[in-house]
Formats: sequence, structure tokens, C-alpha cells
Amino acid sequence: MYILGISAYYHDAAAVLLKDGELIAAVQEERFSRIKNDASFPIEAIRYCLNVANISPKELTAIAFYDKPFLKFERILETFLAVAPKGFLPFITMMPVWLKEKLFLKSILKRELQKIGDFDWTNTKLLFTEHHLSHAASTFFTSPFQEAAIITIDGVGEWATTSISYGKENQITVLKEIQFPHSLGLLYSSFTYFLGFKVNSGEYKVMGLAPYAARESEEVQKFYQLIKANLITIQDDGSYSLQMKNFTFHHSLTMLNAKRWESIFNVKRRRENEDLTLTHASIAQALQLITEEILFGLSRQAASLTGSKNICLSGGVALNCVANGRLERASIFDDVFVQPAAGDAGGALGAALASHYIFFDKEWVANNNFSPYVGHEIDALELEQLCVGKERCTSFNDEPTMMQHIAQELAQGKVVGWVQGRMEWGPRALGNRSILASPLSAEMQQKLNQKIKRREDFRPFAPVVIEEDASEYFEMKKPSPWMMFTFPLAQQQRKKRPISFEQYAIADKLKSTLSTMPAITHVDFSARVQTVNFHQNQKLYLLLQAFKKETNCSVLVNTSFNVRGEPIVMTAQQAFDCFTSTEIDILVIDNKVFTK
Repeated sequence: MYILGISAYYHDAAAVLLKDGELIAAVQEERFSRIKNDASFPIEAIRYCLNVANISPKELTAIAFYDKPFLKFERILETFLAVAPKGFLPFITMMPVWLKEKLFLKSILKRELQKIGDFDWTNTKLLFTEHHLSHAASTFFTSPFQEAAIITIDGVGEWATTSISYGKENQITVLKEIQFPHSLGLLYSSFTYFLGFKVNSGEYKVMGLAPYAARESEEVQKFYQLIKANLITIQDDGSYSLQMKNFTFHHSLTMLNAKRWESIFNVKRRRENEDLTLTHASIAQALQLITEEILFGLSRQAASLTGSKNICLSGGVALNCVANGRLERASIFDDVFVQPAAGDAGGALGAALASHYIFFDKEWVANNNFSPYVGHEIDALELEQLCVGKERCTSFNDEPTMMQHIAQELAQGKVVGWVQGRMEWGPRALGNRSILASPLSAEMQQKLNQKIKRREDFRPFAPVVIEEDASEYFEMKKPSPWMMFTFPLAQQQRKKRPISFEQYAIADKLKSTLSTMPAITHVDFSARVQTVNFHQNQKLYLLLQAFKKETNCSVLVNTSFNVRGEPIVMTAQQAFDCFTSTEIDILVIDNKVFTK
């Protein structure tokens, strides 16, 4: 039985294919179109999925879409009616798109799918899954749990913005919901806009900015109280409501009234290219405190409602690895699971899984078999052609020799583009489309940000570490294979910060060497850790072992193989083009090593 899952038309369009419930292919459309966060119909992603299975469209048992367009349209209409005459401009802007593209989605899906090949619509079911059910299914049915509480937090689906559910065997039951316009995701996006970042893609920058301000600082606490007094009311159980008079996203094309927010915080809204200050970081940190307060309250309520010792998180807010890490260490639950594509792309996976287990009533047996390495595989012929006529392309037939060679180059401060096997699923590189570097260099973070990634200096880099060595470097007791949690650096790896460090400007904090591994240590001694074992990612594990032999360090910098504004590279040619246009020193694709 083949089930195709699709997300599209809002952001992060993707396609997923299940075979008898097993995930065999998953990829975002942006990887093909090269348009960051591409929302268009994922026609190339669907073609890829069908090619992996070597099946024709007629062989699909079902096609599942990740939300219900009529319910979403109902919410939009009711919202416009409730705020009328406000919202006339966005109303007349959105309605033609809805009437032409989004409302009659069944017909549109059939038309788009017909471009791929002939479908047998008498035998292929077309299913629509509620948005939050898609999110919940994407995390529960990939978790190692037979039963678990599930929290979904995002901007908005049809009506729900936050939900608590309970997953047991092959059923998911919704227990509590918070509905639009009250949304933690939209609150977070409003601050993303206020701080000068792009909504729906810059939220992780706000998360990365927050640690430049100390949580307990007077300014952070002031902004925290201002948010609670003017923007959001939070109950002990994590339920909340926004003070809508200070938001405009429900009746406007912008998130908020900038002048009103400037009056509340006594801070000018930052423009995209303006310098970041400690005050901006304090606002971001206050928002992080609000996010965690809500997540912790919801988690305690979920534990009470379900009695479960396990929790699964989903939705765009579940990509907040700082909050995830703090929840994991809070011990409200014994175990916390987050699927690596927690945002809207993951909705395609959830729609397919919900269809398989719930609609078709298949048995769910919890396991640890989930793997995100289900994307595009390197084309051997394309790779061979890349090597033709290039003197600086070396083929290694002996894997240990290649690993030793690359480890030696990394130890000498070289930056390596690392492309192996099938691409990872989700927004974060997990060692198959990565840029790798030594964490030991004090200059490496700046080099990677300025000369290779071409992104903001303040953004930190994540470490990848051999699983069995992780506790030597980080305060963590469990593996973190998908880079969905932050953990504190182990005390023995830290260096003493200057007495006046908290008053340093952001640029000066960046210059400070805070640990034995400065390239992966954020200013609050935290790191978004990926652990690796031999079974999970054999080649990355072997490279880490080789690097350990060279340096006595089991950690590497692991960042996504792309530059600012572009999706992660997918093909050998894309990797080679990025290699030649940046200051990456070495490119490794399978067993081919390119140098400059």
C-alpha cells in the first residue's frame, strides 16, 4: 500500500511516500526549485518520491493533504466578518487567490497531479487531514512510544493554534485546543517582524539572538513584564490569550502596529539592515521566557490529562530547540521526542501517517526505526562527470584512508563540504549535506559566518559529537540524534567569562573565547547538539572517530551546506557550485575529494 503525503500553498511545501507504513522518501520542494521555503505545489518532490519507489501514479492507494481548505476558508471569512470594516484590503487581496487556487483544492490537486502521469481516481483515495492532526501524527507515529501526550504549537492551522492530544496505539485524541487568533506562533512571528527578521523564516534567528542577553538581567525582566502586561495573558495551565488590540495580523497584511509596539517597549522597530543591540537581544530573551512558560504550563497540563510519561512535540514552535532542551531537563516527562521536520513540511509526513494508521486502521507498533535520511541520493553518473578534467579531484577506494585524510585537514583548520548518501529530512543538516569544521579554533565561527555562510555574525554553530562521548562535552544524559535540543556545555569545557561580560556589546561577546570549543559554544554556554552512533550515520561516525585520533576531540562543527538565502544543497552539482563560490577548502562527495 502506497500513500503520498503533500503539504503546499502556505510555506515549506513537501512530499512524502509511505510503503505499507514505512517512510521511504521525503523531501521539500525548495530543494528542487532552489527557492527558500518554496510554497508551490511540490511537483518535483512528488516525482522524486515516485521514482524512489519505482511506481506509477496509478499504484498509489491514497494521496493525503495536510490540512482542510474549507475549514481554513471558514476561519478566514469569519475573522474578516468579525473585524469589518477593518481588513478590507487583505480581504480583496486574498479572495481571488482562495477562489482560484486554494478553496477548490480537490480539483487543483487532481489537475497538478495529472502533470506527473495518469491517476486511477477510482482506486486512489484523496484525503484531507486536519492541520494539527497532521502535525501530531508526524511526531507520534515516528516516535519510540506506544502511547504519549502530544503538544502541537504553530501559527495557525484551520482554527487551532495550540493543541494537547493523546496518542495511543493507532489513535490520536484531541483533548484541549486554543484557537485563532490567539497563537503563540503568531506572537513569535510578530516579534520576528518587530526585530527586523523575515516572518516564517527568521524565527530561529530570534532564538539565536536571545542568549546575548542574560535571562535574569533587569532589561530582560522589564520586557518580560511588558509582554505579559500588554500582549499576552498566561494561565498556570499554559493556556493563554493575546491582547488583540495590539496585533494586526488578523485584519491586515502586517503583523502589528509598529508605533503601538514602539510605545509599549520604548524601542524603535528594527529595520532589516540595522545593527543589533543588547536591547534587541533582551526583547528576544523575554520572548523566549514567555515561550518556555507556556510550553511548561501546557506540558504539566498534558501530563495531568493523559497520565503519560512521554511527550511528543510538533508544529513550528517545536523547532525552538532551546525550549525543547529545557523541557527535557525539567523532567516533567521521562522522555521528550521531536520529529526533525516539526514545521509545515512535516505536515506532509503526518498526513500520510494519519491516513495509514487512522483512516486505514493499521496497527501501530512503536519502534526506534525512524531515520531522516530519506531524501535525494547522489547521482553516480553526475558525480563522475564532475571529476572529468579536474586534476584536483581524488577518488579514495579505501574508506579509512579517506577518513584519516579528511580528519587531518579538519585538524589543520580546513573547512569541509560533506555530501554523503541520501539527503536528510527537515530544515537542519544532520551529516549528509553538511559543512564540517574543527570546533577548536577561536576564529572558526567568524570565518564560517562571513566567508562561507554569508550570514549574520551573531548566529551560533551546532556541534556533532560521538554519542558515547557526548557527556564529556555536554550536560546531557540521552542521545540527541536530530539536533532538536540545546544542552549546556559541561563545566570542564568552559572558560571563565570576564566579570563585566553581560554588559559587553554583541560584537565584543562574539570575540570572547568561552570554552575549549569556541566555534560551537554560544554566549550562554549552550549548544544545539547532534549525537551520532555507527548505526545512525556510519560515515559521519567514522569521520568523528578519525578526528578524535588526530585531536583527542570527538566533536565537529556541523552546519547546513548552503549560503544565506538558499536551500541546503541537494545534488553533487549544487554542492560543487557552492564549493567553488565560497571559501570552503575541501569538498567530499561520496568517495571523491575535491580541493582548490
